[in-house]
Amino acid sequence: MKHRKLLLCLPLLALLAGCAEKNIYSDLNAQAVREYQEPVRPASEGRNPCWNGFAKKFMYAPAFDIASVEGAEKYRFTVSQKEGEGSWNFISTCACADLSPIWKDIVPGHVKLTVEALDASGKVLATVYEREFVRDFPFEGPYSEPVRDYREAAIKGALYIHMLPAIQHWTEATTPDMSYHHNTYPCKIIGATIRNECFIARELPHRRENALAVARGAAQFLIDMSHPEGHPLAFFPPTYYLDLEASKRDWNQGKTMTLEAAKAGDAFLDLYDLTGEKAWMDRAVGIARTYVRLQREDGSLPIKIDFETAEPVNNVSAMLHPLLRYFQRLRGYGLTEFIPAQEKAEKWMDEVAVETFDMTGQFEDVNVNGLQPYQNLTNCTAAPYASYLLDKESVSEKDLANARDLIRLSEDQFVHWAYPDLTEDGFPKKNAPCVHEQYHYEMPVDNSACNVANAWLDYYEVTGDLLSLAKAKAMGDQMTIQQNAVNGMLPTTWEWRDSKRDRNRTFWANCSFSTETFLMRLAGMEEDLKKLKK
Repeated sequence: MKHRKLLLCLPLLALLAGCAEKNIYSDLNAQAVREYQEPVRPASEGRNPCWNGFAKKFMYAPAFDIASVEGAEKYRFTVSQKEGEGSWNFISTCACADLSPIWKDIVPGHVKLTVEALDASGKVLATVYEREFVRDFPFEGPYSEPVRDYREAAIKGALYIHMLPAIQHWTEATTPDMSYHHNTYPCKIIGATIRNECFIARELPHRRENALAVARGAAQFLIDMSHPEGHPLAFFPPTYYLDLEASKRDWNQGKTMTLEAAKAGDAFLDLYDLTGEKAWMDRAVGIARTYVRLQREDGSLPIKIDFETAEPVNNVSAMLHPLLRYFQRLRGYGLTEFIPAQEKAEKWMDEVAVETFDMTGQFEDVNVNGLQPYQNLTNCTAAPYASYLLDKESVSEKDLANARDLIRLSEDQFVHWAYPDLTEDGFPKKNAPCVHEQYHYEMPVDNSACNVANAWLDYYEVTGDLLSLAKAKAMGDQMTIQQNAVNGMLPTTWEWRDSKRDRNRTFWANCSFSTETFLMRLAGMEEDLKKLKK
């Protein structure tokens, strides 16, 4: 376990002492039930508006934005199954009460909430609120065990990428083989290719020479596509390459997502770690210095800019977790020049994004302009920022509380431990446990599973919470199950596919690299995982 300085006393540790029973999952499941009774950052706390207007499912007892009715003395909350098989109700004096009085009793599935305003005698004055949603399945471990060793799964996943013809192409070229069409995203995909090859070179020394040749060819392409020193976007590679996929959409033409360059920077740092060659560090530092020049006085950055002028193309600010983690990594090399920019960025995230709880999705293939607040929430913002807060050398009480809220939001809205809907053949269309990516893409994605599972592990390492460890393990075990046992491919989406569609299995190299990294993390936690076998 990592040893970090935690600036508070944790009553949680006393609770966890009771988990050393013969059947530890009985205790962990009971703990999960208790925790699901607590609403996630309800508006009634006064910190943020009601964030769940676009939510379709809940794992934690929800509370809604319901206005009081003049003359009403109390409110009756009734939750009924859509099929009419069950009904639960309670009465509260508050129109914005959460559903905790009945939450643990509601059978998972599609339900309808009706809220009625009552006078002093109990007469119904009006129906003030109606809403349908899924009362989601709670965590109920243990889940399926891994089908192969975590390290073996990670290595096989990396080798699948390494041996692809489009990847080996880099040994003889410095432009991408577009038969792998996701190469249209240079920072994200080609950056991940470099990182994958550095991983191969470290873990499989007999492949080092070949892997390094791939990495160097791919890195040279990023350098060739980057702006030179002195340009407003010095050292930044572009977000888009050629007219494929999202790059052909007119709102992306000539534009770049500001934070994408940090992914290329991480790739250059991996090359520096592997080779010790200063040129890679210099390029990574150059990218960071450009970020400092782009940063606004309040610590924010625009989400999208013109790739030539660096002028913002809309009024949307970027979620800064990728940049913060990049600055933090550079700090680990003893570089202190980016600390002021890092502190300003963290202040903006805490005071704007976390305080409003609008952890919006910002993907290079989704138009973010014109979104309403909370319209496209995602774990891909919430969980990684939780990890950033938990990975600080000194984790304050505020950091821990914010991280916990962000992790709970991620589980509440995007984790599925099971599904209520089955195909006509009697099985789910998607494979659980899993994590959906965002409201605008309700699909289980391996990178999303990594985001949330990593945050759980970070929370465990700070607090000792075995339930978080158990949840992370369940996701990691599922990664080994979803892996193609024949060729090692780690598929990006975890859904059932017929044979025809499976020939074009969804596969993104950056997502696969995230899975490899997470599995290797689990592989190094053997002693911790033994605690779940008591």
